[in-house]
Amino acid sequence: MAASASAPPTPRSLKRIVAASLIGTTIEWYDFFLYGSAAALVFNKLFFPDSDPLVGTLLSFLTYAVGFAARPIGALVFGHYGDRMGRKKLLVLSLLMMGGATFAIGLMPTHATIGTAAPMLLTVLRLVQGFALGGEWGGAVLLVSEHGDAKRRGFWASWPQTGAPAGQLLATGVLSALTALLSDAAFTSWGWRIPFLLSGVLVLVGLWIRLSVDESPVFKAALAQAEQRKSAAAAEKMPVVAVLRHHWRDVLVAMGARMAENISYYVITAFILVYATTAAEVSKQTALNAVLIGSAVHFAVIPAWGALSDRIGRRPVYVIGAVGVGAWMFPFFALIDTASFGNLLVAVTVGLVLHGAMYAPQAAFFSEMFATRMRYSGASIGAQFASVAAGAPAPLIATALLADYDSSTPIALYVIAAALITVVAIACARETRNRDLADVDAGPDSAKVPAPRGAGADAGTAASLRTPRA
Repeated sequence: MAASASAPPTPRSLKRIVAASLIGTTIEWYDFFLYGSAAALVFNKLFFPDSDPLVGTLLSFLTYAVGFAARPIGALVFGHYGDRMGRKKLLVLSLLMMGGATFAIGLMPTHATIGTAAPMLLTVLRLVQGFALGGEWGGAVLLVSEHGDAKRRGFWASWPQTGAPAGQLLATGVLSALTALLSDAAFTSWGWRIPFLLSGVLVLVGLWIRLSVDESPVFKAALAQAEQRKSAAAAEKMPVVAVLRHHWRDVLVAMGARMAENISYYVITAFILVYATTAAEVSKQTALNAVLIGSAVHFAVIPAWGALSDRIGRRPVYVIGAVGVGAWMFPFFALIDTASFGNLLVAVTVGLVLHGAMYAPQAAFFSEMFATRMRYSGASIGAQFASVAAGAPAPLIATALLADYDSSTPIALYVIAAALITVVAIACARETRNRDLADVDAGPDSAKVPAPRGAGADAGTAASLRTPRA
């Protein structure tokens, strides 16, 4: 018999779980986005000084993309052990790895000091960042999803998603303050190191909070049941294999769903620093301020989109975001071309609000696709493998298109193509709202039976789909 749904946690304990996930993801995204902003602003001069300015930017974005290449590896490793050992332990490890790599970047010698060894070391540290982030996302959203109840899962699970704009807000805010207080020479010489070194303090705070929360009750129940079944113990050794064997359709849906979300985000927040300062000749400070304010609005609207997905479903909200961000791309660049701060702010803010419609329901949507003992692996693989094809090359492709065509039109078409892929992926998915994550029979034994086509779950989980909606 499948276990019944566990009793929902108290509001106080749920808020503590949400806070722990949010603060941890904020710190890790701060570290990750800080690198992206620095790559656009100063790394071309510090680590690739012999290159043409735009070529130097391309090279710095290439090291930026390397971090994405490590994310699927992190997803595989963290997902495997997270499904066997639990979410909490792996989240602590990911935080330590990310913070350590970011702090080390702040201490790194530049090309002027050690020559070509500098970009090589930078690339290694970027790989560590990507590996850690590949394991962070899945664990953080699952910790909240598996604590909350089905009726409001979209809302509560969207809060760890706000860690991305919060991290962007924090990273951009620190950089904006430094560029305002320091001269260009001082910022390029030593000021850029301050935000990276600040990560060390932030990690200590995040670690203290993350260690104070309990493991997911849904995972503990599934683990206890699995330990009573010797046949299950053997099947659980490789949860990644079970995901790829029986949930490959769900993995493909998750990857397709991420295309528009991931590409549009990095075009709006990272590539804009290149486009606005070169093509539109806007100052770095102006571009940073627009991203700063837009990120604050982004943070505020994500829980609202998550709550809406609890009412009308994950798929409709996701489609609104994908169609909206595709339609916004031509107005987005047209507004930036005016070189007006007001228009630049509108371009970024509207783009991020539409992006939030995809990003908010994503946590609950992906969590609800997979069974408990393979959920970390499934959600992480689907999300992070897509990042290699989507977010990783997005600023690089956009910069190359700008260099080749000297026009924003190919870049807009690039994002629109990604939006079409996402709409098709969502059309192939099945609505997952109100699925019962506490159905611990949806574990390794039942995973041996392939899921119904498009069900996005194994036999045990699929049964929960037949539960009438609230």
